[in-house]
Amino acid sequence: MCEEWQEVEVKLYTPDLNAVKKSLEAAKAIPLSLREFEKNIRYDRPDGSLTAAGIVLRLRRDRATRLTYKADASIERGIVSRFEAEVEVFDFDSMDMILKRLGYEVALIYEKYRTAYTFEGSYIVLDELPYGNFTEIEGDETMIELVIEALGLVACRRMVGSYVDIFLDVKARLGLDARDCTFETFRGVDVQELI
Repeated sequence: MCEEWQEVEVKLYTPDLNAVKKSLEAAKAIPLSLREFEKNIRYDRPDGSLTAAGIVLRLRRDRATRLTYKADASIERGIVSRFEAEVEVFDFDSMDMILKRLGYEVALIYEKYRTAYTFEGSYIVLDELPYGNFTEIEGDETMIELVIEALGLVACRRMVGSYVDIFLDVKARLGLDARDCTFETFRGVDVQELI
């Protein structure tokens, strides 16, 4: 079954995820998943036209495998809104092969660890990426602002770009010659001052 919705979220740069976790626990947020490893593959046409149009075609594997389409986003006050459709698929490798046979190319592979919560009708994730830690809050705009305040995250920097956008910026500043955003790519690299 395919799910579709309007994704409305904010991404905050939160280097100390333990502090965010303590705030969530103190607020009685409900844990949805423990820390899980994710592998994501973003695809594009050979001419790069999906990326150029702000469209994301992604295959993700964590405890399930999902194919996701995201339309171009609108951004207001650091809150990103976009159409999203997602379908669970049975086999990661087979879906990857199908997409490649349809003419899509792997544009980028990226990894992260994710811990998920729900709180006050919002969906909150703590994301550990190879280049830094972030908190995403998904819900309606009013609830997002209330959750940010309730968790004491008002002073945190709002990131309007995707994790891929942030990776490309960090990669350029470091002069890294790597296509993929993996933990291996960033082994031994200090990125503290780059976000």
